[in-house]
Amino acid sequence: MRVLVRRCWGPPLAHGARRGRPSPQWRALARLGWEDCRDSRVREKPPWRVLFFGTDQFAREALRALHAARENKEEELIDKLEVVTMPSPSPKGLPVKQYAVQSQLPVYEWPDVGSGEYDVGVVASFGRLLNEALILKFPYGILNVHPSCLPRWRGPAPVIHTVLHGDTVTGVTIMQIRPKRFDVGPILKQETVPVPPKSTAKELEAVLSRLGANMLISVLKNLPESLSNGRQQPMEGATYAPKISAGTSCIKWEEQTSEQIFRLYRAIGNIIPLQTLWMANTIKLLDLVEVNSSVLADPKLTGQALIPGSVIYHKQSQILLVYCKDGWIGVRSVMLKKSLTATDFYNGYLHPWYQKNSQAQPSQCRFQTLRLPTKKKQKKTVAMQQCIE
Repeated sequence: MRVLVRRCWGPPLAHGARRGRPSPQWRALARLGWEDCRDSRVREKPPWRVLFFGTDQFAREALRALHAARENKEEELIDKLEVVTMPSPSPKGLPVKQYAVQSQLPVYEWPDVGSGEYDVGVVASFGRLLNEALILKFPYGILNVHPSCLPRWRGPAPVIHTVLHGDTVTGVTIMQIRPKRFDVGPILKQETVPVPPKSTAKELEAVLSRLGANMLISVLKNLPESLSNGRQQPMEGATYAPKISAGTSCIKWEEQTSEQIFRLYRAIGNIIPLQTLWMANTIKLLDLVEVNSSVLADPKLTGQALIPGSVIYHKQSQILLVYCKDGWIGVRSVMLKKSLTATDFYNGYLHPWYQKNSQAQPSQCRFQTLRLPTKKKQKKTVAMQQCIE
């Protein structure tokens, strides 16, 4: 009885914790004894039959580890491995599909999950809630490889928010999937690692993907025991990591400090370039650099009153200096119609403007916060344009 309940519904709740009411399917399974439910096809030990759900590079590393385990005939951990991924507009597909095809693994595109029999499911960066009916097809449930120390940073973008908020410690959690909510199931294994100083989200994700892959294999080696020893997530300390929108990339010069801007750059710069507004033109800031003390000592920076967004070209270091809430950031290249170095932007745009406005102050030629329309406004604008046409 106890073994079945833990397999289907997880370990007991901590004292005082609350949980949503189980569905009739879960309650029915809990009322049955293990001997009554045991199927001759359910395996008590490895090798396991695994169905993997994933999409991106983080998930690809977990799939690679599972595939390597299947190929290792001496260890006999996995003898069947199939893959479910999301459709992609790219002909090659997402990284997980590319790896599956290259490795000649059976691959399905969601919502198709095949019709085979499996012992356990594994999810990594899949981005879809899996319903109860699907979860119940797996005797050992579905495991999730999540790149944070749950309950901190539940949701689809934990690594980005780790960097964005300046966390100094993060980690990976192997947990059991629960229906209807993301990242709330019992923790089977959790390990922490320090966040390297000035690490980008992409760099940190690579570190966590390798850690998560190793942890997943460790859990699968002792799967029944890991499930029995799972612990509920604590009630306190839960935070959510929502998807990043284009609006997040718009720098708020009056509100954000240089540290916050650099965190934003390291968190999303490789996905969405940071954006600003200059003379009614949208400019993307491609390469940000910290400003050293010798540059900050320049009289041009200290001898005049400046407001956030003021932009000055520093000839010696060949960077644009932009003033924010508490100081300066450096920009080596921008995108304005095409990619431009700081020198190109100065020669083609800033310098001609100052020639026409010789008495102007830097504050009159400044970067301003770009205000992107909300999705509702965008849809309304498109609808109006269609009516006009």
